Amino acid sequence: MKNLATEAYHLDMIDKEIIYLLMDNAKTSLAHISSRVGISTTAVHQRIKKLEQAGVIENSMSFLNPRKVGYKVTSYMGVYLDHPGHYNEIVKSLRQINQIVEAHYTTGDYTIFLKVLAKDNDHLMEILSQVQKLKGVMRTETFISLEQSISRQLKV
Repeated sequence: MKNLATEAYHLDMIDKEIIYLLMDNAKTSLAHISSRVGISTTAVHQRIKKLEQAGVIENSMSFLNPRKVGYKVTSYMGVYLDHPGHYNEIVKSLRQINQIVEAHYTTGDYTIFLKVLAKDNDHLMEILSQVQKLKGVMRTETFISLEQSISRQLKV
């Protein structure tokens, strides 16, 4: 049997329309999707289940607006490690800092690139200090985002 979660999945136009509707609002009813794509609610449900099993749709969740709960500073932090062998240990420690919402192993100047949310610049300094104290972190470089101009999901 094929492992659907690890193989590329062919999306037809109906699959794409279902995905776009769910991307706009994960709580969109099956009946609404059905009326938009022109197939039965049962068929919509089956397609969504198949997309989930294939790993095309990973989860449906509501997104928190950080600014509405007091996190007014979005920043990006490049982390230089003194040795790449520290990577797994550092990532394990970074997972303990809730304000780090993304971490990427990268090519180029940084070993790790982080997205960090903070309440203000003082809070960002506290988070920065926590990261810099981790064993294996040689130095960091931080960029503060002044405005998020684009935020979207990938459209296929």
